[in-house]
Amino acid sequence: MTNGTPPASVVVVGAGQGGHQTAASLRERGYAGRITLISDEDALPYERPPLSKTYLKGQVDEPHLWLRPATYYVRQHIDLVHGAVAEIDPAARRVRLQDGSAYDYGHLVLATGARPRPLDVPGAGLRGVHTLRTARDAAALRAALHGARHAVVIGAGFIGLECAVTARELGCTVTVVEALERPLARVVTARTADHFTRLHRGAGARFLFGRGVAALRGDRRGGVTGVELTDGTRLPADLVLLGVGVVPRTELAAAAGLPVDDGITVDSRLLTGDPYISAIGDCAAFPHVRSGNRRRLESVQNAVGHARLVAERLTGAADVYDDVPWFWSDQFSTTLQIAGVAEEHDTEVELRGDDPDAFSVLLFHGGDLCAVESVNRPTDHMAARRLLERRVEVNPDDAAAPGFTLKGALTVVSRPRRPARHPDPGT
Repeated sequence: MTNGTPPASVVVVGAGQGGHQTAASLRERGYAGRITLISDEDALPYERPPLSKTYLKGQVDEPHLWLRPATYYVRQHIDLVHGAVAEIDPAARRVRLQDGSAYDYGHLVLATGARPRPLDVPGAGLRGVHTLRTARDAAALRAALHGARHAVVIGAGFIGLECAVTARELGCTVTVVEALERPLARVVTARTADHFTRLHRGAGARFLFGRGVAALRGDRRGGVTGVELTDGTRLPADLVLLGVGVVPRTELAAAAGLPVDDGITVDSRLLTGDPYISAIGDCAAFPHVRSGNRRRLESVQNAVGHARLVAERLTGAADVYDDVPWFWSDQFSTTLQIAGVAEEHDTEVELRGDDPDAFSVLLFHGGDLCAVESVNRPTDHMAARRLLERRVEVNPDDAAAPGFTLKGALTVVSRPRRPARHPDPGT
């Protein structure tokens, strides 16, 4: 939006959850201009979380993943274009596709997402070595799992652990190789990580922590047969999943001269250095207003929140992005839910009841509640989100007191809402 006037046209590059939500939210807010949604996949926009869960298990098929049926885009006058963008021309306000077609924009939204981080070792290109990011990846992995006997998962993050669940449920032997000393090491506390280690081991999975991968070995036909670790250990494998993280897709932005630093750099309104270009979702590095730190989040909630804020800004509202992040993961019969982000914390308080498999860990920094991890305690999770949204003051002494509950803390009259501790670092 320029001078309070909505742009005549909006082009969205990337049709994942964030890109789709941008187009949908614009129409919901009454935007009447042209919307072009460009997807580099030959499919309708779809949900990604089920790819490592119900879709991988064969419980749903691809049409159940669609965010909207094809008729929705026709009814809403959203031009869904399939093709890869070759370049952005900021001076002409135009994007060009590899097939030579071009689309002018009044405002451009980059929702380019991320790609799986490659594993730079010999044998990474063997048949039977998989990544999981797209529906096509998931379809190939689903087919391979049904014929596999020995699966090796490299990386014990959310994707790796969720795929390990399916592999075990389908009867594969499963070994998870992780370079760090515990699973989910970058996102959860040791208490929560230990719980999931026991959960997977109880289901028959094997963990090898503190190990790196030296090479993937194959047969004469180019199929993977094993994984060689840096300590010399050799693991049999007819299926390997690489789950070592993702890399934000910033190439188009960088080539267009936009600032890039572990993501496309944006301000608290999700604008890049160009006032006619926004970036959202997994590819956007934005200032976390509550902590003052710039960060990039990979979650559906973040992508949807970003999309809605951009749609609001383009249709006349002015605000900054300050949503409380939240995440979830389903593994076997256990659900992990996280509210907030503990970029650093100095105190932990655990809440538990009679069920040893249900607990929450409250994380504090400088006496302030900054995040809550909940395992099989959905009531705690919902209360934690509201506490963090309202900035209700909860300190470690409160949380450690007998009878304390997160839901109960919501009923206490809180002191005036605090401002963020740090100013917006902007771009």
